[in-house]
Amino acid sequence: MKQTNISIFVPHSGCPHRCTFCDQRSISGTVKAPTADDVRAVLDSQTDNLRRKDMCAEIAFFGGSFTGINRAYMISLLEAAHEYTVRFPKIYCGIRCSTRPDFINEEILDILKKYCMTAVELGAQSMNAQVLEMNERGHSPEDVENAARLIKNHGFSLGLQMMTGLYGDKPEYCTETAERFIGLKADTVRIYPTVILEGTKLGELYKSGEYSSFSFEETVILCAKLLRMFDEADIPVIRLGLHASTEVESKMLGGVYHPALREICESRIFYEDMLAEMQKLGGNSFTVVTDPANISKVTGQKKENRIKLEKLGYKFNIKNEKGTRLKVYAL
Repeated sequence: MKQTNISIFVPHSGCPHRCTFCDQRSISGTVKAPTADDVRAVLDSQTDNLRRKDMCAEIAFFGGSFTGINRAYMISLLEAAHEYTVRFPKIYCGIRCSTRPDFINEEILDILKKYCMTAVELGAQSMNAQVLEMNERGHSPEDVENAARLIKNHGFSLGLQMMTGLYGDKPEYCTETAERFIGLKADTVRIYPTVILEGTKLGELYKSGEYSSFSFEETVILCAKLLRMFDEADIPVIRLGLHASTEVESKMLGGVYHPALREICESRIFYEDMLAEMQKLGGNSFTVVTDPANISKVTGQKKENRIKLEKLGYKFNIKNEKGTRLKVYAL
């Protein structure tokens, strides 16, 4: 049975922090905070659809600070979600939320446990203390570590979210963040390259010339490396890049945003692997064997991988072999 998320956005207009990248005014001003009845209505509307598709779903409270909202309000949302996991256990297979590391403690986790929360995601963003301070996060790397351990100790699945290209960031800081996520035994990870939005502190710094994020090419190379690191540690990256959004596109000043960013990064990994094999084998003509599902990643977006390899003197044809990731043979 396939699994998906039913996402319910819970804006946190009372957040005491204004991170440099956050467009809180837009979020709090344009998104209505859902009531418990709204949650029920959303789940009622999805139940038959999920049953027809033979899918189950986690009910996901997103917005960044779920455990920091008014306690009675948070519990009312949890009660509504829990009601549906009890009524339709084969359709609603759990509840997850995203929150800040400094909004986690024993009491909060006991409440989440009572309502059968299954996964808690922390917006860590970076494990570099200087980057966190420069971006006015209001928490430390140690807060992330402490919250992560509490979450794991309470039996929840641990999700960790990171950003790349923040103010003061460096690629090596990002790989160090990934290493620490791996050390914390995260169950899932999300990677979000920074998007610089109008109306944010980063937007002001960008327009003044004081800050610029990593370039698109730097981000692709970096995120390909991060995907490798998490794959080798057997930690699924469940999201790379922001979801496609007309609002993001209309307010974007800079940074990295592309609706197919993950596929571009995965294609970069294929390019690196093919190049390494071709250099090792020698010669200039090759057969690349791969599963049909990987062909677009082998050739690259707009045939970028083929073009780059041809510039280096390497030509290749492709042979389909179901179940094979990548094999390279010299002709």
